[in-house]
Amino acid sequence: MTDNNHIYPIFNKMLSRKDKEELLHQRSVMIWLTGLSGSGKSTIAIALERELHKRGLLCRILDGDNIRSGINSNLGFTEADRVENIRRIAEVAKLFIDTGIITIAAFISPNNDIREMAAYIIGKDDFLEVYVSTPIEECERRDVKGLYAKARRGEIKNFTGISAPFEAPAHPALTLDTSVLTLEESVGRLLDLVLSKIQKKQDI
Repeated sequence: MTDNNHIYPIFNKMLSRKDKEELLHQRSVMIWLTGLSGSGKSTIAIALERELHKRGLLCRILDGDNIRSGINSNLGFTEADRVENIRRIAEVAKLFIDTGIITIAAFISPNNDIREMAAYIIGKDDFLEVYVSTPIEECERRDVKGLYAKARRGEIKNFTGISAPFEAPAHPALTLDTSVLTLEESVGRLLDLVLSKIQKKQDI
């Protein structure tokens, strides 16, 4: 067990989040996209990042595949590992938020408890939960990796939507169903939600 008695944080000596936001002329916020595999989370995140970049706003995407190939490469898909996966992601996201960077996360994050944990770590005032509610039938139809087919054959264990449950958010800030919305419509609705929040400091 790690002894934390010899850790002395220097947060009070560092430049503040406000200093970073003033430098960047933006307000940081966490845009947390949750939904089934294949629902369109990463596609929306990439398109949103490009739109914000065009407006001179600095962003960072945190995506499930990229995180699991790096910082969380030692984790599997058990319930405990899923919780730890999201906990680490939330801690990393908080560092970006505290640096004034608009952060976009695209993770299945399959239940309310796990997303509540992320919101608590990051800070609920900075946390915008966006539910990409695309139905599982459409997600399976799009499945270029064949993951759903493997899960239905039992080749992938604990696969969300097939052998592991997905709990829809109770009160998301926004819901996007990409089976009925185009990418442009989805990103437009997201921009309507976030621009007033992240451009709060534009005139500094």
